Amino acid sequence: MTRPLAIFDLDNTLLDRASAFTGWATDFVHRHGLDPAELAWLTQADGDGFASRSGFVAALVERYGLPGSAPELLREFRAGIVERAELFPGTVAGLRRLTDAGWLVAIATNGATAQQWAKIRRHRLAEQVHAVAVSEEVGAVKPEPLIFETAAARCGVGLDPTHWMVGDCPTRDIGGAAALGLRTLWMRRGRTWDATLPAPTASAETVTDAVAILLGR
Repeated sequence: MTRPLAIFDLDNTLLDRASAFTGWATDFVHRHGLDPAELAWLTQADGDGFASRSGFVAALVERYGLPGSAPELLREFRAGIVERAELFPGTVAGLRRLTDAGWLVAIATNGATAQQWAKIRRHRLAEQVHAVAVSEEVGAVKPEPLIFETAAARCGVGLDPTHWMVGDCPTRDIGGAAALGLRTLWMRRGRTWDATLPAPTASAETVTDAVAILLGR
């Protein structure tokens, strides 16, 4: 019998990256004496975390004429996100429910290896899952098949149509996994699904609700 597997995205699925960015951006505006209205520009430039990090920092330097080098600012930005990023309520308990029920659990996340592992270590998430796959070290980004396949392989299994991908991005998480024949669970985050895209298998607003769906209750 195939052991059930759930692959989770990290940012804005298990960990509240959006609130971490808002906290960082608010502090940035205050520290540099900027118009509070600049918070909207910063949020748009960040692209919910999907914009190029180096491109985002370069835009900051150009717009605000900041002192220091771009690499220094990038390190400062990444550290600020790590410091502010908190797990969504119920994350650890939910992952434990799955592993206690016999599930294999993995994290597959796009991003820089050092950055993503800093978040994972800060919250001791590696202790709650069987495997982690970060795009930079894997050499593939979601929705590319290799990162999903690597997450499963590190759990000791191949991908199976009964396996699940849980994530907040309609294209990278849901679309990428669906193309491989996986079941998909979209983390809504208060949003409405784009009707022009193939629908996910299920959707949930919280980690607790997502785990309940996976467990069938």
